[in-house]
Order: sequence, then structure tokens, then C-alpha cells
Amino acid sequence: MDKLVIEGGKPLSGSIRIHGAKNAALPIMAASLLAEGNTQLHNVPHLLDIEVMLHILERLGCGTKHELGKVTIDTSLVSSARVPEDLMNKMRSSIFLMGPLLARFGEVSIYQPGGCAIGERKIDLHLRGLEALGAVVEEKDSQITCRAKKLIGADVQLDFPSVGATENIMMAAATAKGTTTITNAAREPEIQDLQNFLNAMGANIMGAGTSTITIHGVDHLTSCTYEIIPDRIVAGTVLIAAAATRGNVTLTHCNPAHLTSLIHVLKRAGVQTSVCNDIITVSCLGRPKAVDRIVTSPYPSFPTDLQSQVMVLLSLADGFSIMKETVFEARFKHVDELNVMGADISVDMNAAFIRGVPRLYGATVEATDLRAGAALVIAGLAAQGKTVVEQVHHIDRGYDRIEQLFQSLGASVERQPVSFVAP
Repeated sequence: MDKLVIEGGKPLSGSIRIHGAKNAALPIMAASLLAEGNTQLHNVPHLLDIEVMLHILERLGCGTKHELGKVTIDTSLVSSARVPEDLMNKMRSSIFLMGPLLARFGEVSIYQPGGCAIGERKIDLHLRGLEALGAVVEEKDSQITCRAKKLIGADVQLDFPSVGATENIMMAAATAKGTTTITNAAREPEIQDLQNFLNAMGANIMGAGTSTITIHGVDHLTSCTYEIIPDRIVAGTVLIAAAATRGNVTLTHCNPAHLTSLIHVLKRAGVQTSVCNDIITVSCLGRPKAVDRIVTSPYPSFPTDLQSQVMVLLSLADGFSIMKETVFEARFKHVDELNVMGADISVDMNAAFIRGVPRLYGATVEATDLRAGAALVIAGLAAQGKTVVEQVHHIDRGYDRIEQLFQSLGASVERQPVSFVAP
């Protein structure tokens, strides 16, 4: 168990390349099961969630290797369609294995997935989508089994534009007989990346990035080589940290089009932004301005995965801001920790009311989930004095060595082991 020790008050400065997107890599790794052979994925970060997915694939019979940002997956000897319960409990994204395993073997057995405790995240949309394609679903205790001799294309209407459900249905339908149409599909860039990967394998999919995706089933898919898109949430986290510390930072190898809503919020907060091709530069020389109201919502609106980080910036802003969370009902757990550091934030139901303060102060705080942990790191970087962020394993799920990332921008942050005192 590690902790991060941060000496705050130093403006971030410099340039950094953004690593590959976890939320794109995980479903693509799962989709590799749709074909026999060797899949090579480039720009894959070293994260706990990535390692868990690799362990699951190995338990299913795959050969895997991950070094220098390249993942190799050999699916030739996959011998099981039963996802281990102990590994499913570690990561919600293990749910992505349902679609490809069902499509390849006609059967899949999983358990209720784990992950960050940020609110109720049912998998009923996944199951209903697979049922529409002809799967028979059986649930017993925490185990879920899906069977289908042959998946058949269908029209699938999602009640909510769930990213995971959209991706699972896309993977399952890629080799189904006939045409599948997903209406009210999620529009996130990671959906587009999955479509591009599947098409590189020989699938016939169009419409990703819009609310309607059409999948014409093909007989078989072939392994391929593919590069994962840059991580827009990591990019956003660094941009916000630069603004909160009143620094000047340039991001390279990112996609500004994926960050339009955040860039708009930063401009409203008085942060100077410059965009050119795959480069974004931000600078904030003075105190940021309050933003009257931000509402999280599915892409292309403001992302829930950047809500906690932006709240740190607003806690230092001049004025009063409101943040409304509409995606997850338990995503304000970082508020108490920020208030320990001197923030003035109150919560009523799904709205946070933020009265900006001139400065934050270092304290010992605890990361309760992935993005809350990132927010506390930003708060520590901006605060006066020393901040200790505990439960860093949450952060390691989505940020590749976050301490090194910020060290490269001049921050004073170190990873240290937690010392346990015997009772």
C-alpha cells in the first residue's frame, strides 16, 4: 500500500505527452477474443486495470505480454468462457468480456463486476442488449450465464446511452447473422476507437460517435495491430492541475476535439487556452473565476470523470459556483476531503455548491475512488504545505505513475510506502 506525499504551491510548467486511454484499451483488449491469433496494441498505459484485464485473459487461456506501451494478446488457445469471480470483483470493465466470449463460444459465465464505489451501475442494459440478439440469460446468486447458438442481428434501443452496453452490443453483433442497429448509443470517443479497431479486424460497423450505430455482421474476424487513442481524462486532469497551480503547461499527443467541453469551462474560468492540431497549452497567471453552473452528462457534454478535478479549480476561484452531477449519485465523496484542506463546499442531493477560497492547505486525505484521488492530488499540488494522499491504488487504476507525470512538470510529489504500526 502506497501514499503520495506532495509539497504544494509550485506552478506546473513544461510539456508532456499523454498516454493511451484506459477506457479505450480495456474494451479493445476484450474484443481481441473475437479472433484467433496475435493482436498487438500500441500506446497502452501501465495501469492496475490493464493488468487485471491481462490476468483475466490469461486465466481464459490467452498468452499476453505488456512492455514499453505495447500489449500482445494471443487468443489461439482460449479454453474457457468463464470469467473468474476473484478478478471480476477487482474491475468493473471486466463486463466487456461478455459480448466477445458469447459471440465466439456461444456461452459466457460472469459475476457481478467490481470497481469504484461511485454509485449504482447496473448491467441490465448489457443483458437486455444481448437478449435482443438472441441470448438466453440465467442469473443465480451473483453469477450470470448467457447462451446463444447463434446471435442474430436486431434493433436495440438503449434507455440510457451507456458506454459499456453500447460497446458490449457492438462486439457481440460484429459476427452476428444480419444487421444490428443500436439507437440512443453512447457517443464517446472510446466508442469510435472500438469501432475503428473492430473494422481493422474485418468488421462492418458505422455510426460510432453518433446516437445510431449500425453493425452488419460478418462471418469471421482477423487479429490485427492497432494504436489506442490518447486518454482525454488524463489530459483533462493535467490541464486542470496546470490551471489550479497557476502554471503553464503544454500537452502533446492529445485530441483537443475530445476535450471541447472542458476547454469551454476553462475559458469561462479565465484560463488562457491555445489549441493547435494535437497540442493544447494552458496558462493561468491569476486567480481563476467562478463558473456559475456545470452539469455532468454523457459525451459530448461535460464528463463526470472530470467533475471532481474541476471542483478543485472552482474551490480556488473568485466567486460562487454550482456543480450538478447527473451520471453517478455517489460521486461527491471527495468533498469532505477537500473541505479538510480548507475548501468551502456543501452538497445537497446531486448538487455541490462551491464558494471559492483564496488558498487550500496541505492535509492528510484519502482517495475514495479513481477520479476523487486525482482531484486530491491536484488539490495537494495547489495547496500550501504538505499533503499526503492515501489509498493511492485507486489512482493507479487510471493514471500511469501519476507522481512521475507531475514530477516531469516540476511538481514535488513522491510515492512512499505506508508504514503500519503493530497494535
